[in-house]
Amino acid sequence: MVVCPACATEVPAGRTDCPSCHLATSLFEAVLEAAGTSGGGDPAYLRTIADLLRSVDLDTPAEPTTPPPLRPSAGAPSLGSLELPKTEPALRPEPLLPLGGLPALPPVAHGEPLHHRASEYLRLGRRLGLDLTNLAARVSSAELTADERALDAAARELFVTIASALAVEFEQELARRNEIAQLVPTPSADVELNALRISLAAGDLLGADRRLGHLRDELGRLEDIWATGRILIASCDLLGETITELGGDPSPALGPAHEGRRLLADGRRELGERLLARGTLALWAVLEPRFFDELRRLRDRLLELRSSGAELGPALANLRAVSTELRRRNFVGTIVAFRELRAFVGPSEAGEAVAGPAPEPGPERSSPPT
Repeated sequence: MVVCPACATEVPAGRTDCPSCHLATSLFEAVLEAAGTSGGGDPAYLRTIADLLRSVDLDTPAEPTTPPPLRPSAGAPSLGSLELPKTEPALRPEPLLPLGGLPALPPVAHGEPLHHRASEYLRLGRRLGLDLTNLAARVSSAELTADERALDAAARELFVTIASALAVEFEQELARRNEIAQLVPTPSADVELNALRISLAAGDLLGADRRLGHLRDELGRLEDIWATGRILIASCDLLGETITELGGDPSPALGPAHEGRRLLADGRRELGERLLARGTLALWAVLEPRFFDELRRLRDRLLELRSSGAELGPALANLRAVSTELRRRNFVGTIVAFRELRAFVGPSEAGEAVAGPAPEPGPERSSPPT
């Protein structure tokens, strides 16, 4: 009986996938190799990238170095400004009530209450970072001339300006909540959002500002706790999309990623992150043969461009970045650099994704089925 390298579940003989996370058994050995725990020395892909790099740029060291073992909770890969694929959320959060427009203007005030209101709005607007130069000058002028009508008009404009800014903040934080709520429940943030909406509807700008501060703190806390899981989900999505772009089928490797998302949604963060990290390895195992087939095409095209005298500095930098990220076993960083290289060289004449049989297995080890 073998043990699944993603979730450590014992897999009975004859099964084609793990009964727990549904990783295809044909990928078990490849996942262990990608994780650096197979005991077979450096993965074949490190030797392959070294050979590719040597054939293009003789100034770059060709011998691969052994990277440290991958840890599921290690620092998250950098995704840069890459637009990630859109996938089905793990949770479908309940929609919150919309803001419903700006509140009604406050009633007319006189004397000290009016002066207090204007001063309060100025302090609040400045705390929100608004440019109140003109309105502050109008308030100051009205106070100096004891012109209550002018002061009331300025205070009302301050009210509208601040309420509009708070409404924008409400929408931004609501969007932030909706993104996080696709991964984990957000009950505390929902309470603060509803309280913020009620405060704004009642024209309680100071109360709305306090609620906004509480809401930001709560959403920031959730983002800090679940940041690794969110990035691992994006990593799995990116690898799966790249497999599809190169004509492959990611489904044999998607089980750990799906199970990891489910565990995160259930609040089991550590187990979810571990499965998602293993999910990236499984997806890489499916992607690897097609990835290197495309990388060889890009290499050949670079050689043609160099022979014609083209400037290849940016492309060679991207190729070195692919090598560097592979040595770190940062497969998402690898794909980011690969896509930049591919954008420089251009897709194959057959198109972005060419469906067909998987590349022939190399001499180092059999390629996993796709």
